[in-house]
Amino acid sequence: MTETRRPEIPADPASGKGPAGDGGGSAGPPDGQPLDGAGAAAEGAAVAGAGTSGPPPGERTDGDTHPATPVGPTVIDPVATARGPEERVSTGAVMLGTIRRRVSLTLDGREVRVPEGATILDALHDEGTPAQADTPTICWAPNMDPINACRVCVVEVEGSRTLVPSCARRCEDGMEVKTDTEKVRHSRRMVLELLGSSVAMDRATADVQRWMTDYGVDTARYGPPAPPAAAGERDRRHPGHHHAPDGATAATVHQPVKVDNDLYVRDYSRCVLCYKCVNACGSDAQFTFAITAAGRGFDARIATEYDVTLPESACVYCGNCIAVCPTGALISRSEYELREAGDWHPEEQTMTTTICSFCGVGCNLELHVQQNQIVNVTSPADHSVTHGHLCIKGRFGFQHVQNL
Repeated sequence: MTETRRPEIPADPASGKGPAGDGGGSAGPPDGQPLDGAGAAAEGAAVAGAGTSGPPPGERTDGDTHPATPVGPTVIDPVATARGPEERVSTGAVMLGTIRRRVSLTLDGREVRVPEGATILDALHDEGTPAQADTPTICWAPNMDPINACRVCVVEVEGSRTLVPSCARRCEDGMEVKTDTEKVRHSRRMVLELLGSSVAMDRATADVQRWMTDYGVDTARYGPPAPPAAAGERDRRHPGHHHAPDGATAATVHQPVKVDNDLYVRDYSRCVLCYKCVNACGSDAQFTFAITAAGRGFDARIATEYDVTLPESACVYCGNCIAVCPTGALISRSEYELREAGDWHPEEQTMTTTICSFCGVGCNLELHVQQNQIVNVTSPADHSVTHGHLCIKGRFGFQHVQNL
């Protein structure tokens, strides 16, 4: 093989610079001439070294003297090759997450700063006072996308024509938010009153019942509740057709409980149409889409496709709808039977956190135990694996433990 050589380029004796040498650097200066800047560098080194001591050049001085270790590709460039020593860190890759600029807004006259894209409710929870963080919510959950259905979290925004739902409205720079005006409190009280007058709220979460007390909800002023509908009557109503009220009673959604499977029951007398169960069954968690909203107006309801029973639907019995229901409209069969027997005692229950053993995913389980029997299984909403959601085995597959 013939060796190819680059043509020789003579050095410039005036500048002391020349072509790249064999080692990849420039040729040295002509004989007898110093390297450019050598004198100044020597003077600087002498001054820096006078009366001081320190580690050799290049060694870290922050106490971490472990040798650098390669960390491979970083999150910035997922297909990058291995980094050189100057690009390595001894503690591994630093995960910064999404970097967002911050926007400023005022909450009841107090200025706060939150990441761009945060909702007003996020700002109230993260930067607000305890009273502001206690903004009532029914259709919102930390592990779900905003639904914007119940309108009980509304706040007043300067310049906005109407009250806005804090769970869905994004923060904007310079926004002025008021959370405790008479207009806000009146709207929240009306929403809670209308729900309480038509829906059984006695099994709602403790927070919901506390908010109804705090806002002075008075459902009695709407009159006594109307008689409950017969089994299947609300499911058969023609969409969009409404009967004229008699003016003597308050219309309700009361109806018999639907018990058509061994795992959970549906008591739609307690349903406030928050749509959390629909989203949990759909795009937020399970992607099964076994249930959805049907009907219109006051006759709107949660239903299966063609109103078939749950065993005949696409339901996979994950129970994620139970986990997000805020009013007790969806509960496990075991809880339902204990309540019917008058043997449901939540104040006596204990909770133990463990890991599901059915597969290797590592879902966290919270075992609710009453009288040495598992009565319910949930999962933490902030768990990095489940985000509060489980499958049929994790939520209902505990009978083998009882048989030991």
